[in-house]
Amino acid sequence: MSTVETSSAKPLAQRLPPHVFFVVSAVFHYLGPACAVLLFAAVEPLGVAWLRIATAALVFALWRRPWRLWRRNSASDRRTLLGLGLVLAAMNACFYLAIARLPLATVGAIEFLGPIALALAGLRSRRNTVALSLAAAGVAMLTQIRLEGDALGYALAFANCALFVAYVVLGHRIAGTGGIDGLATAMLAALVAISPFSLGAALPALTDPVLLLAGIGVGVASSVIPYACDLLAMARLPRASFALMLSLLPATAAGIGVLVLGQIPSAQDLAGIGLVMAGVALHRAKQP
Repeated sequence: MSTVETSSAKPLAQRLPPHVFFVVSAVFHYLGPACAVLLFAAVEPLGVAWLRIATAALVFALWRRPWRLWRRNSASDRRTLLGLGLVLAAMNACFYLAIARLPLATVGAIEFLGPIALALAGLRSRRNTVALSLAAAGVAMLTQIRLEGDALGYALAFANCALFVAYVVLGHRIAGTGGIDGLATAMLAALVAISPFSLGAALPALTDPVLLLAGIGVGVASSVIPYACDLLAMARLPRASFALMLSLLPATAAGIGVLVLGQIPSAQDLAGIGLVMAGVALHRAKQP
């Protein structure tokens, strides 16, 4: 069989570069909040978090039937999946509670401290250190941290940052084994974990078709598509490389702001985007 025939026989997910999945994830990561705008006026933050996780759990369950993976997994693998589920539940709750108290740019800036630390821990060459410095400077210019808000808001934002790091670490553990089936299992665990604390807050949306549709949109755009793409990218990218590429998220947010909301970026925003793009382009992953 020729090389071309062998390549064409591979699933599409393996033929596409892993960076493609990351870009798709980054774009949808910011389409979800567009749907959440409607919900925040009528549903408490924990209710929005429940709708997001419940939608993702239902979609993944129907698509992947994760209980089959659970039955054949070892006890160690099951603990990893349960751990990821708890992280997803807590991370989503902290994120929505934080942005209800602080500017989104502030929460986003704090969130990226974790991935930058992960990238720094895994980059060993001078070239990659320069790449990380450029990306970090670009993120700082884009997010423009403002020191305002209450202490609880900052505590929640830093908790979200730590949980985001745990998501990346645990996600890499299951990416090469359980893959999306593992993510589906973890999402069901996340739904069980968050329901006692947030189901009541989501009840107004469950009786209103418009709010329910918006909640489904948040779940699909914010969890189903980006989390699935994250796993496909994690399976083929070193953890440090994936963590560094997360610095692209503020740049994609600016792009969506132009295309969807008509928000034209400032010169500082454009400079920040340029630094992030330069850092990602300069970075080189460790060869296996």
